[in-house]
Amino acid sequence: MPEPANLIDREIHPVRDRVLLGAVWAAAMLVAGAFVWLLADLLWHGAGRLDWSFLSTAPRNSGRAGGIWPIVVSTVLIVAVAIVVAAPLGLATAVLLSEFTRRGGTTERAIGLSLDVLAGVPSIVFGLFGNAFFSVWLGLGFSILSGGLTLACMVLPILIRTAETGLRMVPDDWRLGAAALGLSRTTALHQILIPVATPVLLAGLMLGIGRAMAETAALVFTSGYVDRMPSSLFDSGRAISVHIYDLTMNVAGGDRSAYASALVLIALLVLVNGAAIWLSDRTLQRKIATR
Repeated sequence: MPEPANLIDREIHPVRDRVLLGAVWAAAMLVAGAFVWLLADLLWHGAGRLDWSFLSTAPRNSGRAGGIWPIVVSTVLIVAVAIVVAAPLGLATAVLLSEFTRRGGTTERAIGLSLDVLAGVPSIVFGLFGNAFFSVWLGLGFSILSGGLTLACMVLPILIRTAETGLRMVPDDWRLGAAALGLSRTTALHQILIPVATPVLLAGLMLGIGRAMAETAALVFTSGYVDRMPSSLFDSGRAISVHIYDLTMNVAGGDRSAYASALVLIALLVLVNGAAIWLSDRTLQRKIATR
């Protein structure tokens, strides 16, 4: 005969499971509902402003009329500069922390503390730093390059931490197996560790791109307000987030254009995330096919 305590546990555990499952579903639906509500509000106020002319022409009348094509180009260039600079540095630092430093050692703790502090620094502080260092000290002025380099400093902690986590998730047996086969650390990283950690690396990249695209305060001090088409990376350019802020706060009657610009920003984020997921799946399938 089973003991009474065991009978009680068997009766309670299914209830706990159902409560936990219900709580998880409720949390997921709450998050999804918040996104749907936000998207519906943007569509309600901004969908009527969206057309091909809005996407392919320059803004007129302080953004009340015209489109956002130069704004989109400036945004893409700023984010591209940030990712091109931050991604190699982030991956290299993550490799250093996960593969070449002792876990719990002084070097790892010092670098980890620096990353945690950087991740918590307000964006306005990065903007002041970028203005003082890139715009003034390096002489880049208000330019796409200054804005991109400032955003690179902002997204580095996210990229490094996610890449480090992805590399640490690879079992140590894989490293020992590679060493037993006589593979160098470089070969093991290139052929085994980094391909396995690719989904996590791309997740960190998506988070970094999302933060870079949505940033406003840092870009006001570095890339500037100019809404014309940039001629080079040394020219000033207005990001979509800055454009939305300006239309909402400084331009009377610019709300509809601000809502439409926000829809374009969300669409760009969806496209970037979809491309990253597709690239991740394609990379994994290619690695599996070649084995």
